[in-house]
Amino acid sequence: MFYTRIQVVCSSDWAEILMAEVAEAGFDTFMETEKGFEAYAEQNRFDAARLDSIREKYQTKASAVFFQDKVKKENWNELWEKNYQPVIVENQCLIRAAFHQPDKTYPYEIVITPKMSFGTGHHATTYLMIKNQMKINHQGLRVMDAGTGTGILAIMACKRGALFVDAFDTDDWSIENGNENIQLNHCTNVRIRKGTINSLTFEEPFDIILANINKNVLIEEMPSYARHLKRESYLLLSGFYVQDIPEIEKIARQHNLIKRASDERDSWACLLFAKQ
Repeated sequence: MFYTRIQVVCSSDWAEILMAEVAEAGFDTFMETEKGFEAYAEQNRFDAARLDSIREKYQTKASAVFFQDKVKKENWNELWEKNYQPVIVENQCLIRAAFHQPDKTYPYEIVITPKMSFGTGHHATTYLMIKNQMKINHQGLRVMDAGTGTGILAIMACKRGALFVDAFDTDDWSIENGNENIQLNHCTNVRIRKGTINSLTFEEPFDIILANINKNVLIEEMPSYARHLKRESYLLLSGFYVQDIPEIEKIARQHNLIKRASDERDSWACLLFAKQ
């Protein structure tokens, strides 16, 4: 049996949207890559017209590039295992899949099965968030993870000693996958819900808010981040480029959020703010 494979080259801002669109065309196996993602469907079991429509729409809208070919049926788990390598963040945190061997030499270990959700540590923004979480005290604190994806940041907050982590996402795959991952990591103090910061209610303000989302969403939600933060608490952001730092910082200042630190990796940026 043969499968149709498409390889999509796109920015991380568009990858999740494109994966959801391609899934609606009948593709049901996805693999994140450094430049975007791959998707697989049984040959002649997907909507070719819909795929052409998606390609035409996003080639212009998102500068996405699509490649399509035919591959033999394989053991997809073996293929995924072959391509999914562990990530080590600053020689302190090992991010691995369940089929990788544990390694207790690292202070932190996170087990992630990504499915269609983003957040494996391979992308620079996730790496930056994990790296900078390790610099922030979480012990006994309330943490929000906005746009949780695989739940990786919420899991790290748990392992850093957070009292409670309130995580959420708008994507059904992320809710399902995130819950699976928090169980894999035995994080009983993490709650994952469907929604946005503006559609959900929260019992108390937070000591730390984590948000690894695209620039436009971060700017739109900045007033809400400030509103839900305690005074002298922290907002850690990524999902944007180094060139976007001045704009993000300007919007943050308008809401009494003052930059405390910045970091970058492969042209991607991470910013830490404190609420005055």
